[in-house]
Formats: sequence, structure tokens, C-alpha cells
Amino acid sequence: MGNGTELGRVRGLGSAKEGAHHWWAQRVTAGSNLFLTLWFFVALVRLPAYDFDTVHTWLGSPWAAIPLVLLVLSVFYHFRLGLQVLIEDYQHGASRVALMLLLNFFTFGSGAIALFAILKVAFTATTGVPHV
Repeated sequence: MGNGTELGRVRGLGSAKEGAHHWWAQRVTAGSNLFLTLWFFVALVRLPAYDFDTVHTWLGSPWAAIPLVLLVLSVFYHFRLGLQVLIEDYQHGASRVALMLLLNFFTFGSGAIALFAILKVAFTATTGVPHV
């Protein structure tokens, strides 16, 4: 197979050589989402109670906070990759650029809020020892 037509080569049309990386990243994040979501549900089921103090103390443990941060990062990156493909495939012109900007702002903003909430609880949780 050739490199396309002469006109296509001059215009720079053709593969950007990024499709395989994008496809691979989406599959890796899908796998990590599966395992981390299973961990999350199992961890919640194993809690002795579901009141504020129990969950707050649980999230104060690095064994809970770190996988939860990884889950948030993986889910938001997977979300961004999937919607990027939809926007690139079905939108054209200025609306495509605007939607990509909106997608990036929404994804990074929402992810930052989720990470901040997890880290705030994790760093302020008590370990079961009352403060005197």
C-alpha cells in the first residue's frame, strides 16, 4: 500500500499515528476501572457500618484513599478519551474546537474537585484516637 495520493501527501492528510496509542490507553483505563471499581464495592461491603464516622475513618487510611484516587484518575481519563473520540468523529468546524475545550475544562475541573474532596477527607480523618 502507498502513502495515499499526491495531493493528500502535500496537504498532510492521512494518519496522525496516534490511533493505536489512544485505543490502547482506552483499553488500559477500562481494565483499571474494572478492577478498581470491584475493589471499591468490596471495600464498601466490608465496612461494619455506613455512618459518617465509619466512612470518614475508613477513607483516612492510605489503603482506601490511594486506590480511590487512582479510581478517580482512571475514570476521568477514560471518560475524556471516550468523549474525545465522539467529538472528533461527529463534530466539525468551530463547534469541534469549542466542544474539545469544554470537554477538557469539565474533565479536569470535575477531576480536581473529586481529588480535592478525597484528599481533604483522607488528610483530616481521625484514626480512631480521640484528640484531648
